[in-house]
Amino acid sequence: MKKFPKKEYSVPFFKENGYVRKLCPKCGEYFWTQNPDQKTCGEATSEGCAFYSFINNSPTRKSYSLREMRETFLSFFEKHGHTRINPYPVVARWRDDVYLTHASIIDFQPYVTEGIAPPPANPLVIVQPCIRLVDISNTGPTFGRHLTIFEMGGHHAFNHPEKKVYWKDQTIRFHHEFITEVLGVKSEEVIYKEGVWSGGGNAGPDVECIIRGLEVATLVFMKYKVVNGKFVKLPILTVDTGYGIDRYAWLSQGVPSCFQAIYGDILEKMFKMAGIKEIDNKLLSKVAKFSGLVSLDRTASRLDARRQIAKKVDMPIEELDKILLPIENVFAVADHTKCLSFILAEGVIPSNVQEGYLARLLFRRIYRLLKMLGIQDKLYDIVDMQINYWSKDYPHLKEMRNEIMEILSVEEEKFRETIKRGEGLVKRIIKELKNKKIMKVPAERLTELYDSHGLPPEIVKEISEKEGLKTDIPENFYALIAKRHSQASLKKIEGKPEKKFETSISKIPETKPLYYENPYKKEFEAKVIKILNKNYVVLNETCFYPEGGGQPSDRGYLIFDGKKARVVDVQKIGKVIVHKVEGKTPKEGTRVKGVIDWNRRYSLMKNHTATHIINGAARHVLGKHIWQFGTQKDVNRSRLDITHYRRLTLNEVHQIETLANNIVLQSIPVETSWMPRNKAEKLYGFRLYQGGAVPGKEIRIVKIGEWDVEACAGTHVKNTSEIGFIKIVHSERVQDGVERLVYSVGKPALKAVQENENLLFKLSQTLNAPIEKLDKTAEKLVKELKQALAEKRKLIKELAVKESIAASEAETVKKIGEIKVLTREFKELNVDRMVQTANEIIKKDKAIVTVFYGTDGKNARIMVMAGEKAIEKGVNASEIAEESAKILGGGGGGTINFAQGGGTITEKLSEAVKKAEETLKKQLGIVKD
Repeated sequence: MKKFPKKEYSVPFFKENGYVRKLCPKCGEYFWTQNPDQKTCGEATSEGCAFYSFINNSPTRKSYSLREMRETFLSFFEKHGHTRINPYPVVARWRDDVYLTHASIIDFQPYVTEGIAPPPANPLVIVQPCIRLVDISNTGPTFGRHLTIFEMGGHHAFNHPEKKVYWKDQTIRFHHEFITEVLGVKSEEVIYKEGVWSGGGNAGPDVECIIRGLEVATLVFMKYKVVNGKFVKLPILTVDTGYGIDRYAWLSQGVPSCFQAIYGDILEKMFKMAGIKEIDNKLLSKVAKFSGLVSLDRTASRLDARRQIAKKVDMPIEELDKILLPIENVFAVADHTKCLSFILAEGVIPSNVQEGYLARLLFRRIYRLLKMLGIQDKLYDIVDMQINYWSKDYPHLKEMRNEIMEILSVEEEKFRETIKRGEGLVKRIIKELKNKKIMKVPAERLTELYDSHGLPPEIVKEISEKEGLKTDIPENFYALIAKRHSQASLKKIEGKPEKKFETSISKIPETKPLYYENPYKKEFEAKVIKILNKNYVVLNETCFYPEGGGQPSDRGYLIFDGKKARVVDVQKIGKVIVHKVEGKTPKEGTRVKGVIDWNRRYSLMKNHTATHIINGAARHVLGKHIWQFGTQKDVNRSRLDITHYRRLTLNEVHQIETLANNIVLQSIPVETSWMPRNKAEKLYGFRLYQGGAVPGKEIRIVKIGEWDVEACAGTHVKNTSEIGFIKIVHSERVQDGVERLVYSVGKPALKAVQENENLLFKLSQTLNAPIEKLDKTAEKLVKELKQALAEKRKLIKELAVKESIAASEAETVKKIGEIKVLTREFKELNVDRMVQTANEIIKKDKAIVTVFYGTDGKNARIMVMAGEKAIEKGVNASEIAEESAKILGGGGGGTINFAQGGGTITEKLSEAVKKAEETLKKQLGIVKD
């Protein structure tokens, strides 16, 4: 990490107030103090620079609740000329690089900090709920120094070259006045520690404010943009402060843990639920004093940290751990359930991708902690308490209560299914490890099982230790997982040759987009500005819409000098629109006439507007948790992916379809306008970003009456009635937590209905039943088919029993070592019959191996089944089938007790059977390789 020189931190305030700069001998960081006897930086960390001295000894004038501290902070800065701003969502949908809001400055990056858009006010003050899941492993053991959800107080000033608001000195003065004059902390108790802050793509020097061991605020002076790891100076100097509102409340109350300061009665109720009747606050206070030593990303394990504290409080580690572990688990559950409630309230569906992955990680950790406490059944009661308590300040929690509870119920069921399915998988992996003489489950396997199969390491540990394998779970396992998934991966556009033009077009003027002025304009005239790579044309203005936002580009023609070039693709690179043409290419400076394929364009316009309508309908039918996950428009069929926690029913699809068509029939005007980002967000909220992050100072708003409003760059019809008719032709689950709706509009929608009618008509003819009675006829046929299949299975079983008796007495039974081998050819290749016969034989004799084979004339098949005792002697059916199938020119495989294979070389079937016997002998050690 870059270090800054002393001059970056030497401000007049320090000199005026007698602060001196010192070097901490413990952590090696510089700090500023008024106390000449201060030896260390004073922060309680794992380096042991200090311990908490505010426990039961608050330095503030009075005790504050979290709510009171929040209001005190906001009011102070309002009195000092800052405009109060409402908090942003905890899901950062206005950004494409992070999923969750982890600092107040996230609200204003990159548009405000880089000068692209003005701030909502300057200066401003905000208290922003923040989520940092990278601290998940430390939540609980550090008594509240780490939280996954916390409130960050930020007073921000954006200093432009032409207008300075305030910078370092005044920022520190504001903090000092707040902490000393408002909260009543003595000035000499406030230490300022030098540091470097980097996050969200920006960086700068900072000072961390330490009071009695606790870091309560970080004052960042953001002056750099981080580009490929390098610091590049920004024209705008941003004051980015982070006041820990939760920590200030903890400091003022002086209670043993921050959780007690934040949650109060909720925590007491949770302790009772967990059967923790009496809390030894005297012991907790002693432990809390040294809890700064704990940091699971720095120490080897929780027990190592506990061992240090046990010495400090003079208690055996086993006894201390027994007392503290359930208390810390309750602390963590209190924090995590609040965090999860906030995430789910903003429409995040637990899944295996993006912010949904983080929600699922949080849920499964909560569930495991509750299991350790023996109160899994209290999950809903605890979440309900959280919603009731926090909705006083964040009312959207109460509005989403029913959806939150439903999502939790579905996720709980999925988790149970995951555990049930995962047990067999873990046992197979254990067997594989044992075969390789590996007696410990590697940490990378734990990560793989969690990432790919959703199996928590605690489940793997339980199963593996029963099977005799050791499993060490890294103490910071969940933090490592969260860190890997907290950053959004940048979307890459691959296979687009236009990307190579980014450098060459940097000096070309912006292309004027005529399609925004009039999306109904079919023809236009323009001047050729540049020709790139022979067949890429840049015009000064165009009606051709470039691909973007799930809408394909326009096609059409450029006409010039009596010639015609076909436009096959259009892309936007920065502010320049590039047309790919086939045929003759016009010369630079030529005037051309552009003609777009109107039928295609108009169809795409209708489909795009329909997407907005259907998205709104889905939200009305399914709930406010619905967000657009992805979309792709086309001429005949389009698709919309939405976030939802369960499969859509046909009835729900029909409701969405009906509601969408009602909007079409209401002839609602579709309005488009450009609006400053801040104004749009204030007017319409963050629902605007259905299609993801939208760049720019101004954003284009598409509004369909009171039904739907989104930030969108696509082309749309002027009135919903132009769409005519919407038909949802298909729905499917494309991944966990995401439902896809495939639909057509206008004539293609009518065609889709007619195709379904044709299918019904053909089915009616085939079944010789009227359309209105097709359901009854089909039910009757299915019932009869099931009865026939059941009778068939019964006959096959009876035949298999008879054949097994005859086969076991036949001459084809050979003895190889201590086991028997039965080979038999089935003249009529019937897999069910082969399996049933083998099963019946092995029921009677566990030390037998059956090798059945046959051919249908085109393909040969060989099937191997081994009894339990045969497997104990070393028989592996999968290996036998695989080796035999090679002779047949094909492949094979299966499990250790049952496998099959085959190939097309039917004439070598008898040779394959011999190979099976040879492989078996090798397995038994009778024939060596």
